[in-house]
Amino acid sequence: MFPAMRSLMLAIPMVAFAIAGGMHSPPDTSVSSDNSGSEPALSSLPPLPEWARADLPDFSGYSDTTEKKVAFFSFLYPRIVLANSRILIERDYLDSLSQKNVLSKKEHAWLAAQAMRLRVDEEPGSPEQFALLRKRLDVIPPSLILAQAANESAWGTSRFALRGNNLFGQWCFSKGCGLVPLSRAEGANHEVATFASPYHSVRAYIQNLNRHGSYKGLRDTRLDDREAGDPLSGLALARGLISYSERGEEYVDEIRSMIRYNNLEFYDSEFRKILSDRSPSHLKVLASASTEKTLLPGQGTGLSAEG
Repeated sequence: MFPAMRSLMLAIPMVAFAIAGGMHSPPDTSVSSDNSGSEPALSSLPPLPEWARADLPDFSGYSDTTEKKVAFFSFLYPRIVLANSRILIERDYLDSLSQKNVLSKKEHAWLAAQAMRLRVDEEPGSPEQFALLRKRLDVIPPSLILAQAANESAWGTSRFALRGNNLFGQWCFSKGCGLVPLSRAEGANHEVATFASPYHSVRAYIQNLNRHGSYKGLRDTRLDDREAGDPLSGLALARGLISYSERGEEYVDEIRSMIRYNNLEFYDSEFRKILSDRSPSHLKVLASASTEKTLLPGQGTGLSAEG
């Protein structure tokens, strides 16, 4: 067992949660027919590493609660780093375009693709479009992603996680787009979306929080923290999840409790450390890591540019 993982096991309290994995989610958490959280083509964005395409492991065999949590977080955290680092590359490119007086056809096309993906309806190339895109093209703290994934997928053991790589209970609304819930009400037409991999589930989840009107409060909090120079906090952003579940405040309180009891702010701190170097070359290394192990806590110092 890696030293970082061993120390993490000691840091996670032995707290048992009653997790309602795959719980009912309102239509506000739906995804489009494109379930990938797809990235518009960008030359500075490296190809997705092969390990990111792996399916979800079987977490049901763990009898020890702490070991199960460590295994779940250790699988998911590198995928979060990967997704967020690729978003930061796109964000840097967006900033570079905002400084230009004239955009090429290729640059206009990329901007239009991002505006469509993130549902930004402002004049193309306008200051308003750049400002809104920058607000929406941003990362989500690992602690929030880990807590919601554990909650919604029953620690990776729910039917929707195992059969559809869906870790966040996201819905879709076209026939055959996902798995039909066993308890779906008569007359309902939603399905629980399926994804090519857990990584793509993470990307689609981040996209959902970044563009849906129900999560404007979350994005406002994130922008306020950015402008104040404060570190992004999963605990703070969780307040913006009031519409994620019909349980409302009770759901938000549960997610925040999971962050606290499982010491998930540790991952936010580790993510800030690995991003202490925000140079394009370092982001590219993170976004194309050859193995997921190199993105685990305590391993980031071993990263180096390839070729």
